[in-house]
Amino acid sequence: MNKRIVITGATKGIGRAIAEKFASEGWDLALCARTKKDLDALTLSLVPRPSSFITFVCDVSKKEELRAFADKVNTEFGAVDIIVNNAGVFIPGQVINEDDGVLEKLIETNLYSAYYLSRMLLPKMIEKKSGHIFNLCSVASIQAYPNGGSYSISKFALLGLSKALREELKEHRIKVTALVAGATYTDSWKGSNLPEERLMKPEDIAQTVWDIYNLSENTVVEEVLLRPVLGDI
Repeated sequence: MNKRIVITGATKGIGRAIAEKFASEGWDLALCARTKKDLDALTLSLVPRPSSFITFVCDVSKKEELRAFADKVNTEFGAVDIIVNNAGVFIPGQVINEDDGVLEKLIETNLYSAYYLSRMLLPKMIEKKSGHIFNLCSVASIQAYPNGGSYSISKFALLGLSKALREELKEHRIKVTALVAGATYTDSWKGSNLPEERLMKPEDIAQTVWDIYNLSENTVVEEVLLRPVLGDI
């Protein structure tokens, strides 16, 4: 049986690069995103196409939609080998004057999605006594910056979730890795007028996930910090 990976926010940027990398390595994929059109386009582009393949339209900030996705994964895949909690949103602003509701939206998307999906899929991982969770954190998880506001709060919390899961799951031999990533060339940076070479490539993050997963079963990378070679933006 092929190994199986679950990726949220899978149609763009880092999520897409991870999906393409693992598809090229012969893995089965379970992917979710908010837009069916984007999921369909990704499905057509994957080479080779996974033998078992789940796509699901899902707003990860909505628990009931996330539950429906998780139920489909649990039913069709059973225990998965990797969960990549990649989906996220960035809204610039300051804590002292950002609009009401910004914190809630960012927490629901950037934190709760990873919290709930992990809880929904972990029982079968625990039963199997193997698996790996990757949480897409940010340099905003370790250093607040101007106009980062509630985004930074949500990413600090995601790093905290990663540390809590690492502590709880080690006895079950399930690994947890926090990917603390700096500026990466994704749609959110398009139109910024920054040269593409100033940013990291999504494919580099995907390769990092692949390399970390393929370490021996006795080793876990708890946290990895990746930045553009010229530093943060």
